[in-house]
Amino acid sequence: MAAGIYLHIPFCKSRCSYCDFATDVYRDSGAVDKYVAALCRELSEPPDSADRSDIDTIYFGGGTPSLLTPRQVSKIFDTVNSVFSISVDAEITMEMNPATVTPAALTAYRGLGVNRASFGVQTFDDRDLKLLARGHNAQDARDTYRMLREAGFTNISLDLIAGLPGQTMANWRHNLDEAIALSPEHISLYLLEIHQGTPLAEQIRSGRRTPIDDDLAAEMYEIMLDRLAAAGYDQYEISNFSRLGYESRHNTKYWRLDPVYGFGVSAHSFDGRKRYSNQRDTAKYVEMIGSQNDARVETFTLSPKQLSGEYAFLNLRLTKGLDLAKYRELFDIDILLRYRDDLTDLTEAGLIRIDDGRLRLTRKGMLYSNEVFSIFI
Repeated sequence: MAAGIYLHIPFCKSRCSYCDFATDVYRDSGAVDKYVAALCRELSEPPDSADRSDIDTIYFGGGTPSLLTPRQVSKIFDTVNSVFSISVDAEITMEMNPATVTPAALTAYRGLGVNRASFGVQTFDDRDLKLLARGHNAQDARDTYRMLREAGFTNISLDLIAGLPGQTMANWRHNLDEAIALSPEHISLYLLEIHQGTPLAEQIRSGRRTPIDDDLAAEMYEIMLDRLAAAGYDQYEISNFSRLGYESRHNTKYWRLDPVYGFGVSAHSFDGRKRYSNQRDTAKYVEMIGSQNDARVETFTLSPKQLSGEYAFLNLRLTKGLDLAKYRELFDIDILLRYRDDLTDLTEAGLIRIDDGRLRLTRKGMLYSNEVFSIFI
């Protein structure tokens, strides 16, 4: 099976109030050049287990990769192409934030081979954008989307977040209407998660912000499913929707347990049996690459039980669900027998269904997916 490459670019204009990712505030181009040099050095000597011969997705994640200059992106591409064999029809995604790009930069990215933009809008409400410390306003989002189209991007994904403190149903409907009106090829919609240690978590702990209740968040999710289906978007994963043929090929690799090789600070990799992750601190990552060309801080091999469990619950994230015959072929496990009592309880609770040889989440099951996944972990 073809593998994917993930490239982590940690730099952001500012840190969002809800963010728990490995990021650093962008200060000067020299620091970014130093990081790009370390990233390219890591890329030049991938782990022995990495298959260099068949790569069909590349994903620039972050952080805000669109803060990179075209020169820096070109250097990364030159290194990737010198080490790996990249498919001629590879999906090459770059995460982008509004107000971080220019028409010239977008045209240059497109010319270098970036053919998919993952566009972090999150909300079209200026009050909520300030709450999230996003560093842009709603008009910036509309303007950047227009620039993406003018630069020749025909595959754009847009992100939204539901369940923000103080968010009303009317506000959420407005967000959906704005997103659909732009007509991107792909939409990712998430319920807000509060991570301890983030500014937003502290604001909620201190009473300055009040999270919305679970019932309202669930209603937002239900309305999202109906509105996007009516607008012609197909749900292919719990949080992801696309026009026909525009599913994220890279992200689907994670849900199918295909190999993905990660490079850069905090990047995670999976080669089919083994997971490994890089140093989370940017300065330490650069230092480790400079001294030993290896920034891995954790490596472990999945046991057969861990592998079969991950395969089950990750496939259940997809609306196609888990192919029971394929699962039995891969792991020599009849899942209907192994988990018979649990599956009976979940079926009676309306969280799963079994049809056409597949185990799938119901709409209700998508809201309570962790309860389903827990039986496999």
